[in-house]
Amino acid sequence: MAANIQPRDETLQKHLEAAIAQVNHVLLGKPRQVKLAFTCLIAGGHLLLEDVPGVGKTTLAHALAATFALDFQRVQFTSDLLPSDIIGVSIYERETATFRFHPGPIFTGLLLADEINRASPKTQSALLEAMAENQVTVDGQTHVLAQPFFVVATQNPLDLNGTFPLPDSQLDRFMLRLSLDYPDANAERALLTGSDRRDLLAQLTPQLDGAGLLALHQQSLAITASTALLDYLQALLTASRRHAEIRVGLSPRAGLALLGAARAWALLSGRSHVLPEDIQALFVPLAAHRLLPARGANGDLLARQLLAEVAVD
Repeated sequence: MAANIQPRDETLQKHLEAAIAQVNHVLLGKPRQVKLAFTCLIAGGHLLLEDVPGVGKTTLAHALAATFALDFQRVQFTSDLLPSDIIGVSIYERETATFRFHPGPIFTGLLLADEINRASPKTQSALLEAMAENQVTVDGQTHVLAQPFFVVATQNPLDLNGTFPLPDSQLDRFMLRLSLDYPDANAERALLTGSDRRDLLAQLTPQLDGAGLLALHQQSLAITASTALLDYLQALLTASRRHAEIRVGLSPRAGLALLGAARAWALLSGRSHVLPEDIQALFVPLAAHRLLPARGANGDLLARQLLAEVAVD
């Protein structure tokens, strides 16, 4: 699939619809979370899945990789994991009297960083350059990662024994933070009576490829954001910096991420322009983990308060 597909390519849209339907077929009863995950990838962002075990976090990551034909690597983060276990290492070869770089699992299309908060801060920080600049530096040499490149990380918010909470700089690299939650009764019954998820994952076929995903990203950049829409977005950013219960508000980088995600959300909704409703749909999963509350307040609650307090003109 060519990467230079024009903004209104109908064939690409049909492939996108098929891709969404395929992931929804595997992750039952979670259409909003699936749409958010697609939004994140189309906008070129990284995804943090924070929830209890067994609700489909790993399944979602596998389904996204298979649907977009992305090379997939999974790394189980543990306290003894080293940065070189992720990035790779240079090994001296006696035959050539030179060091040869052996790439780590980060050299892939989609990296699943499972239970990322169980690794030490030093190992967590190994992802920072990769997530921000799509490259890694080892022994002074820069190695460019694949395009596209995504990190999908998981963490359990309840089991905190032996964990290292992600620092603000690391959290800021994740465009969206999602919680899948438990399935509703109908979806859970379908899970209980249907095929094993592992069998379904094995049967998935690519609906798009990396070039198609990059083309969708280019399409999203062409989505229009009016002056009034930008005024509303800026008002939310400003309110976050002035709120009495927020110690550190949203940065300009967060504002750019919100705009990019809103454009991708609008694209998935079949529109050529961003609406305030797009900003509102994305604000909590994009902003809550970036807000630094004062006096132990809850980031999700504060993000919802900001939405309630800032009017759409």
